[in-house]
Amino acid sequence: MQLDDLYRRVIMDHYKNPRNRGTMDEEAVTINLNNPTCGDRISLQLELEEGKVKQAKFTGEGCSISMSSASMMTEAVKGKTLEQAYGLADKFSSLMKGEPVEFEEYEDIEALSGVNKFPARIKCATLAWNALRKGVESQQKD
Repeated sequence: MQLDDLYRRVIMDHYKNPRNRGTMDEEAVTINLNNPTCGDRISLQLELEEGKVKQAKFTGEGCSISMSSASMMTEAVKGKTLEQAYGLADKFSSLMKGEPVEFEEYEDIEALSGVNKFPARIKCATLAWNALRKGVESQQKD
């Protein structure tokens, strides 16, 4: 099996069996974003405790890239401090620019590395990560 096939399978697995899809109570930090270019939309919820992401969930509609990316992101940020979560978002941006990065703790994210070859799809992949950034920024202002 070639690496591209493996990556495609990982992406489709997250799309068909999304991790952390759902909602939390109204006390969660909620960020709603959409990609007007293609119609993808996401509602990200973060439950924070003592400066860490205790839980992350999402709902939304979109292509396999955007929904898979949201699934992967919510898995990766659990247990991370807000600073670490923001750092993961920056690292993901680097991945989308074609820069060599590794996600040691959550390798599934690397399956999205090929998206950078399709500039129109980068916004799909980064939608959830941009929501994460906004969520972290909203807490740092308080």
